[in-house]
Amino acid sequence: MTQAIPTPPDDNWHPVDDSGFIEHVGPLFVRQVGTEPTWIGFRPDQRHRNLNGVVQGGMLMTLADRGLGRIARTRYNGGPVATVNFSYDFIGAAPLGRFVHIEPKVAKETGTMLFMQGEVFCDGDLIGRAHGIWKKLKRKPE
Repeated sequence: MTQAIPTPPDDNWHPVDDSGFIEHVGPLFVRQVGTEPTWIGFRPDQRHRNLNGVVQGGMLMTLADRGLGRIARTRYNGGPVATVNFSYDFIGAAPLGRFVHIEPKVAKETGTMLFMQGEVFCDGDLIGRAHGIWKKLKRKPE
């Protein structure tokens, strides 16, 4: 039995080229929404299921960490950043097959840190909130 390739909800979403760990749990998709930070999402399948038959909480946290981190890196002009602190509030569940995405925001920026927050939605329903701090790392000499 072959598994269907997960797809985004519409043509405004584009695949993320992201090898490593995300390649194992993806694909992930991004969507630019006006001048707001880019949204990132995925369509969960059986690989993402927990024992209750919904998306595993660790996958929702992975999505949030990657979504907030992408915006932190973009805000730092593509420079390297690292997660210093991260928390996730579980508000609801995400059934398999329904598209899940995060809408990230920069809450505050200092010279060395980015304070991020985001809301996670499943087909329009709020299912989680993420908060984190990203450190701006020194750029490697070219």
